Amino acid sequence: MPRKEPELIDSGPLLTELGMVHKVLEPAGAGPYRTVVMLHGRFGDEDMMWVFRRSTPAHWLKITPRGLLADENGVYSWISQKYGEWPDLAAFDAASTAVARFLEALPRVYNADPDHIYLMGFSQGAALSYATAMRNPGLVRAIAGLVGFMPEACDNPDILAPLEELPIFMAVGLEDKLVPHERSLGCADVLRQANAQLSYNEYNTGHKLNARGMSDLHEWWYQRELS
Repeated sequence: MPRKEPELIDSGPLLTELGMVHKVLEPAGAGPYRTVVMLHGRFGDEDMMWVFRRSTPAHWLKITPRGLLADENGVYSWISQKYGEWPDLAAFDAASTAVARFLEALPRVYNADPDHIYLMGFSQGAALSYATAMRNPGLVRAIAGLVGFMPEACDNPDILAPLEELPIFMAVGLEDKLVPHERSLGCADVLRQANAQLSYNEYNTGHKLNARGMSDLHEWWYQRELS
């Protein structure tokens, strides 16, 4: 019987195989499963992204890994980042390597469909999603970037090439104090430069997704069922 709530994996052979503490919600049926891996933002953990689980179809495999860097308050980040600092692509290399290893193990561990593995990242997790896709061509088949940003130094056509024709949902908060609107516009320009299949969406909210954003995200994810 599939679980109705996510299961924490923080020890044992599954942790060894995937390399990161995570929570997983396995669907009914034999699979292989379309899979969404949800990456939390700075100062988060593997519980933070489950608010978005119902934006994706119920029969998908859903997983949230825990960030690599812990702080004294028991929360986690993917990289060290100061307020107002915008790290370059190289700063995400350790995290994107860990996420790529995690994604590559999913088909053999959880019967994920390797042709339909998607990333959904919030804030710093969105930046990591883009970095993982750029560093690992063909591994990620769609990205939802929620109130996030593109890493710096990503204007080289060779670096951006893996994003070409990649479906990307970008959610921007017009009142966001952490990721200013002008930075979001610049990030969208880079994604257009990469010829990604960009769905750019602005909302009258801060560093979060409002009800309209959740509805748009839900519709966008369900469109992936048709691809």
